[in-house]
Amino acid sequence: CHPHCSLWSVNTSRPHLCNCIIIDPHNLAIRCKLNGETVQDSNTNQLVHKTEALIVFISKFVTLKPGDIILTGTPPGVGCFRKPPLWLKKGDVVECEIAEIGTVRNEIQ
Repeated sequence: CHPHCSLWSVNTSRPHLCNCIIIDPHNLAIRCKLNGETVQDSNTNQLVHKTEALIVFISKFVTLKPGDIILTGTPPGVGCFRKPPLWLKKGDVVECEIAEIGTVRNEIQ
């Protein structure tokens, strides 16, 4: 992503992705951190469906607009399946990152 390009816009009511040039969207590291500790670590090459196929399929039913987010599932490491289970609590900080795009950071309220 361009160094001056932010993943989320701060001045709109809904987030939207920057106009990044990504050479291979099917080979990007994706990870989730909880309070700075990596709890999920994978790659977009593990997605069942390719990005283009998802957009084509969804566009048959819905008009996609800038800012729309397509949720595709989650990599291994989901908290409820851990031993012992790991649940989010007030004050936790969750960071979700896609290499070459950016990181979204949320504090649990």
